Amino acid sequence: MVPFLVTMGSIDWERITDWLLTHGLRILLILVLAFVADIVLRVVVPRIIRPAVCRQMEGKPEEEIEQRIHTLVAVLRGSGRFVIVVWALFTILPELGINVTPILASVGIAGIALGFGAQSLVKDFLSGLFILIENQYSKGDVVTVAGISGLVEEVGLRRTVLRDLDGIVHHVPNGEIAVASNLTQEWSRVNMNVSVAYGEDLDKVFEVINRVGNELAADAEFGPLIIKAPQVLRVDAFEDSGIAIKILGDTEPIRQWDVMGELRRRLKKAFDEEGIEIPFPHVTLVTRGAKATDVGAGA
Repeated sequence: MVPFLVTMGSIDWERITDWLLTHGLRILLILVLAFVADIVLRVVVPRIIRPAVCRQMEGKPEEEIEQRIHTLVAVLRGSGRFVIVVWALFTILPELGINVTPILASVGIAGIALGFGAQSLVKDFLSGLFILIENQYSKGDVVTVAGISGLVEEVGLRRTVLRDLDGIVHHVPNGEIAVASNLTQEWSRVNMNVSVAYGEDLDKVFEVINRVGNELAADAEFGPLIIKAPQVLRVDAFEDSGIAIKILGDTEPIRQWDVMGELRRRLKKAFDEEGIEIPFPHVTLVTRGAKATDVGAGA
């Protein structure tokens, strides 16, 4: 234990001085080394990770590269700080007169017991390790994992933190992730259907949709977000009230929703100008002794 520094009601300055010059200086040195190690960790890790990731992801979007770098740096910094704190603690304790051998033995026994009862925790860490190594997703991606969709706010070895459109934050253990669907890796896709009435000329409709898609791709604001202009792919389905037309296009990561929203707005305006009807459900009421009357269900 720490030597008594007070003897018979008086302060033993000599013993205090001896303790400070020996154990006190060692503790101070340990704390300084831990502080320096933390600074080195903050400086060195990004400098090592950045060139390695840039080489690995050469030719990919800059935003995706930055997301990958930020994710790996955060994980390595957190792991490194944990190691530094544990080292500093078990190095300082002997200087305070505390024998760490029984503590280490207890930790070892507890670790074995914990290993049998915490298999899910081990599974979380292993899954998190593979997520990072395989670059399944990074901070800033929009993903669907364990049945939850949202923006990735944090990726760690144990958990993934998502925020959905309602602003709800979900903490998903990595061991629960069987399938990870990344909606924004490298590029994203415009995938939408537009319905027109059965009486419309489909060739004319296709021409209007493709023209609007090309105009959007040439727009000064939205053009930089678009990799491939949205164009008609096919007639996708015969619906109850109209014909569904499939439109596909490619965008920069996470920008597909911005592009689709503007595309819908422009298509509505173009259809109105060209007299193309966007169908809505109708209900036909037939009464005895009267003619059929169409009534718009939307009313």
